[in-house]
Amino acid sequence: MAEFGSTKAIRVDNGPKYISQELDLWADMKGVTLDFSRSGKPTDNTFIESFNGEFRADAHWFTSIEEMRQICEDWHNELRPHSALGNSE
Repeated sequence: MAEFGSTKAIRVDNGPKYISQELDLWADMKGVTLDFSRSGKPTDNTFIESFNGEFRADAHWFTSIEEMRQICEDWHNELRPHSALGNSE
């Protein structure tokens, strides 16, 4: 947040890990709106539902934020090749 600033809203589902008082307090203190999807409506957030489904299949415990960034970038580039990187779809 110090480098890029704060987001205005975070889309979350209604899973137990997202209904915590700590997250609610943090969001309130930072002026971030928690945008809850409707219960039982994964189509409210199709991008992240797809990402989570694919990512869970390749579950990995990260040892650092740098490792997480690299693995996510590699995974994304394998799944969705970009012409800017010399790949074609």
